[in-house]
Amino acid sequence: MDAVNLAKHTLGWIGTGRMGFPMAAKLAQQGGRVAAYNRTRAKAEPLGQYGVSIVSRPGDLADRDIVFTMVSTGADLLEVTTGKDGVLSRADRAPKIVIDASTVSEEASAELRREAKKRGTDLLAAPVSGNAKVIKAGKLSFVVSGPKAAFETARPYLEALAVGVSYVGEGELARIVKICHNMFLGIVAQSMAEITILAQKAGVPRHAFLDFLNKSVMGSTFTRYKTPAYVNLDFTTTFTPKLLRKDLDLGLAAGRALDVPLPVTTATREVLQAHIGRAMLIGGDYVEKDFATLLEHQALLSGVKLVPENVAVSDGLTPEAKSKAA
Repeated sequence: MDAVNLAKHTLGWIGTGRMGFPMAAKLAQQGGRVAAYNRTRAKAEPLGQYGVSIVSRPGDLADRDIVFTMVSTGADLLEVTTGKDGVLSRADRAPKIVIDASTVSEEASAELRREAKKRGTDLLAAPVSGNAKVIKAGKLSFVVSGPKAAFETARPYLEALAVGVSYVGEGELARIVKICHNMFLGIVAQSMAEITILAQKAGVPRHAFLDFLNKSVMGSTFTRYKTPAYVNLDFTTTFTPKLLRKDLDLGLAAGRALDVPLPVTTATREVLQAHIGRAMLIGGDYVEKDFATLLEHQALLSGVKLVPENVAVSDGLTPEAKSKAA
């Protein structure tokens, strides 16, 4: 995206965690005029090397044209937007557009949309598919809903961050799309764990089984991306089991509200809950490891002892990307 286009509007960024930090950095590196806030200021300060200015409160971003938010929960989203020091809390000014890239409930999003409208601010719900490594590889994608005119204004900034931007309509439609996406994420991760352990217990090395799977019609960007974790047991966090559980719960709630039976999601959620309980008993930071640790839970249930295979395997994000356990 052309730097002149990205400098057209001033930008704010709220939430510089595992996802928010590389996204804010990428906008700044491409010419965006970005100011950022994070609850723990020290986590945002390294953005200064990319020309991002750091502010002390979300309300300090009220004079920005467009403000992105990337936080963990609906409560966090409302706090940084409509709360006491939120970006919509000032009486004298408010952003023209707020783009929320978090995965939150439709109810929290609708509440924010109502409050934003009172301030003359358009809200775009714009949850993402991907993680920090996906951002770096240039393969992030957005699903967006909200006022079409606001979407067209924001499109250059969204396209600067993502390989794919899908507009699905007005209101909160993007929220249900992302929740459905993350339900599928959990189901595929658990299914992948089950079949990988089944193949291993029958005598097939994990790397050989997953090499075949990834080359077959059943292979996907996700199965390829998770292969290094499943082969070499590198559970560096991209998304925690607790965050995945939150999204499965949102999906199950939507299913109840819309009279849609979700038996596979229900079963996956119960496996995930058992895994979280076991992780809490293990203690330390294990419960904060990546949700790919579902593989270890499946191995335990199957009487299989896991060890890293120490085989260099591609994560599929870039041709040269390889992962090998230390």
